[in-house]
Amino acid sequence: MSVETGKGKDSRRQSTSQPTEVRTAEISELVAHGSESEDTMSERFDCDNCKESLYGRKYIQSEDSPYCIPCYDSRFANTCDECKELIGHDARELFYEDRHYHEHCFRCFRCDRSLADEPFTSQEEELLCNDCYCNEFSSKCVACNETVMPGSRKLEYSGSTWHESCFICNSCKQPIGSKAFIPDKEDHYCVPCYENKFAPRCTRCKKALAKGGVTYRDEPWHKECFVCTGCKTQLAGQPFTSREDSPYCLKCFGNLYAKKCEACSKPITGFSGGKYISFEERQWHQTCFTCSRCSASLVGKGFFPENDEVLCRECNSDL
Repeated sequence: MSVETGKGKDSRRQSTSQPTEVRTAEISELVAHGSESEDTMSERFDCDNCKESLYGRKYIQSEDSPYCIPCYDSRFANTCDECKELIGHDARELFYEDRHYHEHCFRCFRCDRSLADEPFTSQEEELLCNDCYCNEFSSKCVACNETVMPGSRKLEYSGSTWHESCFICNSCKQPIGSKAFIPDKEDHYCVPCYENKFAPRCTRCKKALAKGGVTYRDEPWHKECFVCTGCKTQLAGQPFTSREDSPYCLKCFGNLYAKKCEACSKPITGFSGGKYISFEERQWHQTCFTCSRCSASLVGKGFFPENDEVLCRECNSDL
């Protein structure tokens, strides 16, 4: 759909404001192009088209040739695009995009208002005044139900249109303009008002969570606030465990609370499917449960405790 708008006397709609110069041929003198020449009755002065005498008649000089009024109009006048009649030499002529009009024919196609000195819009070959165009084609502001005039500042969201001054925060009532906002059903809020009114609060810092965050034990946390109780490393996206409702990274939990392997002294956490061996008050990683003498694995085999050592059957027999 092509829409063009003319305002006032724009370059696409022009008018012939100066009338064509009409002269009268006198018997005693003729006037042409502002120079005077004396002629006698014996000299002919005829219309260049119909060849009839112009003495005592009005005529128009065009391209150094004189024409009687009817011949001039039929030869040079444009045809009105609206009424299809010739636009005479003595009429004000308006033209717009290669179309010519009488002044009284250049009117709105809806309300018939004259567009000669009014802003207008061309809509599919029809000329419309601004009021008719806006009533028929322009959007209406959903807040005030008034027409959003072409060229005015507006906001569009989810298929609806607002005047810029009508798109306001439902809480503080200030225009949102080009700032970020958060929709809530039929209402819209600036970010600070939405956070104050609806956003959950971080369990640690008590500030609003505008977006993202993590949930631990049904409580919201900022990602940067959800950290290991021991080393303060962020735990979001990392494996972790807890003790007495406090979160710990695996390293801190192992160092602080896990049992230590009898062989390597490293924590036995059991995380990630790790298996371990327990005997009396001692524990071993499965890979660390070997004979204290020959280092053969004792997993699934008989073994013999000897003071602080564990021995395989063969090593125990050598004692």
